[in-house]
Amino acid sequence: MALFRYKALSPAGEALDGVMEAASADEVIAKLQDAGNIPINAKPADADGGGLKAVFKRAEMGGAQVLQFTQQLSTLLGAGQALDRALQILLDLPESAAARKVIDRIRESVRGGTPLSQALEQQHGVFSRLYVNMVRAGEVGGSLHDTLRRLAEYLERSKALRESVINALIYPSILVLMVFGALLLLLGYVVPQFLPLFEDMDVELPLLTKIVLTAGNFVSGYWWLIIVGLVAGAIAFRRMLREPERRLRFDGWVLRRGLVGGLIARLETARLARTLGTLVHNGVPLLTALSIARNVMGNLAMSEAIDVATNDVKTGGGLAPALAKSKLFPRLALQMVAVGEESGELDGMLTKVADTFDVEVKNTVERLLAALVPVVTIFMAVVVALIMMAILIPIFELTNAVG
Repeated sequence: MALFRYKALSPAGEALDGVMEAASADEVIAKLQDAGNIPINAKPADADGGGLKAVFKRAEMGGAQVLQFTQQLSTLLGAGQALDRALQILLDLPESAAARKVIDRIRESVRGGTPLSQALEQQHGVFSRLYVNMVRAGEVGGSLHDTLRRLAEYLERSKALRESVINALIYPSILVLMVFGALLLLLGYVVPQFLPLFEDMDVELPLLTKIVLTAGNFVSGYWWLIIVGLVAGAIAFRRMLREPERRLRFDGWVLRRGLVGGLIARLETARLARTLGTLVHNGVPLLTALSIARNVMGNLAMSEAIDVATNDVKTGGGLAPALAKSKLFPRLALQMVAVGEESGELDGMLTKVADTFDVEVKNTVERLLAALVPVVTIFMAVVVALIMMAILIPIFELTNAVG
C-alpha cells in the first residue's frame, strides 16, 4: 500500500484534493468513481512537486485524532444521542481546523441522508477500509454504538503496540547515532593530528596504523561524501521498495532472517489476527475480512500469502490450512485458528492469537534492545581500542628503539 494524491470533482461540482492509501493509482480512481466523484488525476504522494512538502504535509486527521473521534462518537451514541446530534457536538471538540472540516463534511453528508459508512469513505485517506467496512457492518446489524466501541479498542491496541515499539527504539537509536558520530569525530579530527608526527618519525608503520591513518584521511577530506552516500543510498533503497517485485523479494528475504524474520512474522500475525477477529466479530464475511486484512499488512510476502489463502477459502477450504501453505505464519497461530474454526468461535480465537503475539512481540523487542545496548558499547570500545593501538604502537616501538 502507498499514498496517492488525487484531484477530483464531486457530484455538486466541488473540487476535491486529498490523499488516499491504495495499492495503485487505478484503485484510487475506482474508489473515487464508486463514491460518485469524477477523477481528474491520481499520482504517488511523494511524486507531487517536492519531497519536503510531502514529508511535512500533515493529514487532515492523524491516527490519534481518528481514535479520539471514534471513542467520543461511541460514547455519545451509547448515551442515546442521535447520530446527527452527536456529530454536531463533536464538531466543536477538535483543536485542529482540518479535523473540524472533516467532521463537518461527515455531518453534512449524514444530514443529507448518506449512511455514516459512506460519509466516512468519502473522506478519502482519513478512514481506512477496515474502519469503513466495520461501520458498514454495524449499520447493517443495528449495533453502530457497539461497533464503534470495538473499533476504538482495536485502534487503541494497535496504537499502544506501535508506540511501545517506537519508545523502545528511541534510546538505542540515539546510542547508535552517538557512536557513529563519535567514530567520525575520532577518525576525521583526532587521528589526522598524529599524521605529521608519524611522517617525522620516518619509520615503517604497522599495517594497522596505515589502515587507521588512511581511514582518518578519507573521513577528514571526504566526510561530506559519506553523508551524501548515506542519503543517496537511503533514497535509492526507498525507490527500490516501491517496485512490487523487488519489495516482494526483499520482504521474503527478511522473513528468512532468523530472529528478525521471526519477530516480523509474529508482528504481522498479530496485526492480521486482530483485524480479522474484529471484522468477523462485527459480521463482516470472512472473504471480505481477508481482503481488508491484506491491506493492513506491512510485509508484502505475507500479504501475497493472504491472497493465496483467500482463493483456497473461496473453494471451501479452512482458514488455518490455507494460511499454513505459505509456511510464513507461526505454527502456534495456525493451531489456535484451527481450534477456533472447529469450535465455531473463530473471532474469539483470532483475538486471543492477537493478544498472545502482541505480548510476544513486545517481550522480544525489549530483549533485543536490552542486548543491543551492551553490543553497541562493546563495539565502540573495541573500535576505540584498535584506533588507540594503531597510534600508540609506532610510538612505543620508536621509544624502545631510542632507549
